[in-house]
Amino acid sequence: MADFDPVTKAVVPAAGLGTRFLPATKATPKEMLPIVDKPAIQYVVEEAASAGLLDVLMVTGKNKRSIEDHFDRAFELEEVLEAKGDEHRLSQVREPASLATLHYVRQGEPKGLGHAVLCAKQHVGDHPFACLLGDDLIDYRDELLKRMIEVRGAYGGSVIALMEVPEEQVSLYGVATIQATDEDDVVRVTDLVEKPPVAEAPSNWAIIGRYVIDPAVFEVLENTPPGRGGEIQLTDALRTLAGRSTAEGGPVHGVLFRGRRYDTGDKLDYLRTVVKFAADRPDLAPEFVPWLREFLREIG
Repeated sequence: MADFDPVTKAVVPAAGLGTRFLPATKATPKEMLPIVDKPAIQYVVEEAASAGLLDVLMVTGKNKRSIEDHFDRAFELEEVLEAKGDEHRLSQVREPASLATLHYVRQGEPKGLGHAVLCAKQHVGDHPFACLLGDDLIDYRDELLKRMIEVRGAYGGSVIALMEVPEEQVSLYGVATIQATDEDDVVRVTDLVEKPPVAEAPSNWAIIGRYVIDPAVFEVLENTPPGRGGEIQLTDALRTLAGRSTAEGGPVHGVLFRGRRYDTGDKLDYLRTVVKFAADRPDLAPEFVPWLREFLREIG
């Protein structure tokens, strides 16, 4: 394996307004909406920690204080549960604070994902880092992030997660132009385009919300003009890095992910995710799945 800097830090952008989930997100961050009995953001931090990234920076905005509270200790609640002898719930309450060392920085204005990543510059410094978006949850059994870190260690530069999507959905994603490598699940990314029309998409391999990024991205983002939607797009910066040599912060590789991904970006996908997680829980599935089958028969 080549001698590239190890990846030890994760950045989690969590400054979005969550307008798709109004009115629920009027006073509650969308990242705190529960997937069964844990907020979505906790699954993301668990994924980072499982990959060995124990230094996590949250890029937040206004009205996000409950995220910080969730990953802090709750001594009064812990005392109540301890007095009741409720060890199970006590461990659940304590778990978020023990996952990783959490840091926070605010994104003053909603200028896009690229700007949110740029807000991490001071914390990350001159080191590669992972970026995990909260709208995408990756099944813990698939270990996508670990694989991406391995690929970064072998090739340097940046690594993005790519997933094959139906042709009619390519305009919802950043899409990659790819070249095969000697590894079945690794490709060289030669170009990227953000949300192309179907007829202009270079492939149907779409970027999903996992990145391992070379620190050269910060210099590029500082010089990247606003793109689609008037926002600074991370895709545009990665496109620049894709054309560079290793010495200049390039290239960009992709890991072709064929595992289990759960989308929480809109109401319908969120509901699908909750049902899938509930059906996979050994403490809930024995009662929930038969009820769900009966309910579907009744309305079918």
